[in-house]
Amino acid sequence: MKRTTVKVDDTLDARMRHEAARRGMTVSEWTREAIAAHLPGEDNRHEAVPRRTFRSAGAGDSGRTDISERMEELLAGLAEGRDIVAEEEGADRRRLSA
Repeated sequence: MKRTTVKVDDTLDARMRHEAARRGMTVSEWTREAIAAHLPGEDNRHEAVPRRTFRSAGAGDSGRTDISERMEELLAGLAEGRDIVAEEEGADRRRLSA
């Protein structure tokens, strides 16, 4: 292994030491893991901590690209008690099955 010196401020040093202790590892182990997690390539994948993903990302994706452009029309339809998007999707399904 090679030794590398990295300069960090006191606050970051304290955070690194706290996280390493929380995980039951040395600061050097934690630092190697953190660096490996941010480097591209297959070689580090087994050592790196997987990046956190948010399960809610994309939860509101309707698959349609015109919703924001048609907002006024769609809201007016809802005010009348109609779901224009659902009506259109139903028509699309009927066309596909015919």
